[in-house]
Amino acid sequence: MADVRINRRVQIPEHELEFRASRSGGPGGQGVNTTSSKIELRFDVDASASLSDRDKQLIHERLGNRITDDGVFILQSSEQRSQHQNRDAAVSRFQALISEAIQPPKRRRKTRPTRASKERRLKAKRIRSEKKELRKPPPTP
Repeated sequence: MADVRINRRVQIPEHELEFRASRSGGPGGQGVNTTSSKIELRFDVDASASLSDRDKQLIHERLGNRITDDGVFILQSSEQRSQHQNRDAAVSRFQALISEAIQPPKRRRKTRPTRASKERRLKAKRIRSEKKELRKPPPTP
């Protein structure tokens, strides 16, 4: 496996990723107790030389629930029956999560309500007001 390409400007070298294999849980017959097919991908965000400080900050903000106190991002994959397929699945999920996390936030563009929307809002308020006015008992003379 070569470098993991996140987007056009970010590539993470393979040596920064650590893979651990363990036994998968759940049903699966006799093979589940003997094969280590579950893969745990570990990536030290803070020690990575391929990420900028801004990227690291965004990853911590957006993926904080997957990052340990030591700054290690952990991702597990055990959907497939083979270790190789789980490794590929973990890498592709890792690419997608990191790519989405380092996207710069979109700037909010200020907008103003249109005249028609203001008029619709005021008309709806008038109708609601009249409806509630009709619920009141008639005034006593």
